[in-house]
Amino acid sequence: MRIGIAITRATIVEPTWTTAHIACTALAAGHQVRFIEPWDFEVDARSRLVARAHAFDPPDPGREALCASLRRRSARRRYVELGRLDLLLLRINPMDTSVLTYASIAEREGVVVLNPPAAILRTSHKAYVSTLEGVERPATMVSRSRSALQAFAADQRDGVVVKPARASGGKAIYRVPRGRIRQLDDAIDHVREVGDGYVVVQEYLKAAEYGEKRLVWLDGRLLGGYLRKRAPGEFRHNLKRGARPEACPVTEQDQGLSDALTPHLRADGVWFAGIDVIGGKVVEVNTLNPGGLHLIQQFSEEDLASPIIQWLEDRVG
Repeated sequence: MRIGIAITRATIVEPTWTTAHIACTALAAGHQVRFIEPWDFEVDARSRLVARAHAFDPPDPGREALCASLRRRSARRRYVELGRLDLLLLRINPMDTSVLTYASIAEREGVVVLNPPAAILRTSHKAYVSTLEGVERPATMVSRSRSALQAFAADQRDGVVVKPARASGGKAIYRVPRGRIRQLDDAIDHVREVGDGYVVVQEYLKAAEYGEKRLVWLDGRLLGGYLRKRAPGEFRHNLKRGARPEACPVTEQDQGLSDALTPHLRADGVWFAGIDVIGGKVVEVNTLNPGGLHLIQQFSEEDLASPIIQWLEDRVG
């Protein structure tokens, strides 16, 4: 296969990232890999959609060497006509609407794009999970109305978590105890400045003190999971905020959540996702650039990237 991978920036790719695992496993299987940054897409004078890519051909150089080449920008550069790719993987975060536009054009030309641009637009907003029937989730309101958010928060016995509807990495997320009106207003004001201005107010789950589980989902199958335990004095479970990863099993309850989510995700065109779970409830579904393979493999010593490549080969075939 000729695989294009759209990434946020070459200089930040790390060997631990799921993107690097997928790329190296693809190279080991004999596939070509082309990394494309957002500013490398263009429509040329002949109206062709092309991109100047960081080019890698088999064999697999290893994740350390591959990422070093990307970070130093020393990999061979080649122009790629996107319509001749077999597969374009979107591994960008935050969402770049220009990349989605180019990816949509490539999709129109017959390229398999995963996750599809339309699926990312539908599912990357935190309002998405709140609309899914049959999925256990915290009580949640998504709105730009301060008064509506205040009224919702007043009904939550254990307080609320306030966060932007579009964001990642634990940015602009606040925990507000019940009855702290001024604190709630300040959180809403700060969150409005991030993302698209929509604010998520979600009931605080006391089970969060035991950690947040990340499950990696592949077209209805759970590849594995790990637990994130928050740092002392912190309520967020993001690794970038000092959380500690721990091994954990995939339970029957986890499988039940996956079974409930799978029809929704498949119907919306999603093939790969990260599911965040607290106390048996789905708090987020990450479809933009889900990760976690490195930690799951570290704890289980299983090869999880190969099933992904096999699935991609079957999909393209």
